[in-house]
Amino acid sequence: MLDEIKKDASVRMDKSIASLQQDLTKIRTGRAHTSLLDHITVEYYGSQVPLNQVANVNVEDSRTLAVSPWEKDMVQVIEKAIMSSDLGLNPATAGTVIRVPLPPLTEERRKDLIRVVRNEAEGGRVAIRNIRRDALGDVKDLLKEKMIGEDDEHRAQEEIQKITDQHVAKIDAILAEKESDLMEV
Repeated sequence: MLDEIKKDASVRMDKSIASLQQDLTKIRTGRAHTSLLDHITVEYYGSQVPLNQVANVNVEDSRTLAVSPWEKDMVQVIEKAIMSSDLGLNPATAGTVIRVPLPPLTEERRKDLIRVVRNEAEGGRVAIRNIRRDALGDVKDLLKEKMIGEDDEHRAQEEIQKITDQHVAKIDAILAEKESDLMEV
């Protein structure tokens, strides 16, 4: 039973970290990366679909993305979707290829983005601590129902804390990497 609680907590914490990484890919660094456009959806035959399902997205150079729609009539729709996204990008169309130049980030904008990244990381830490609280509550319930002894409870609390510390350290490493990416000129 204790192993199941620890395993469940660890899996949920891993999912929180994966969610944080997904959120951080949307935050633009100075370099072009195909994942910048992952969350953009376009109207395609009456339904909203992700951009990467109607076009190829490639890195042309360090500051430019190239979007090649699979159908000619999708060029305008994709261009409009990129312009109306929250990324503040201005695509330029050349025939059937949409080039998305990434403007260089100003020092002030970089600092704003670092604040956002730190806030996202703190949200990830809070999620992990909430999972720890739930797991410790489950352990206490087992103790109340006399299914485990106090020694088992104490040992389980220590192990859950170790799992929590490992996951918080992963978040700190992800945060440090993203901050260095943002500050790179």
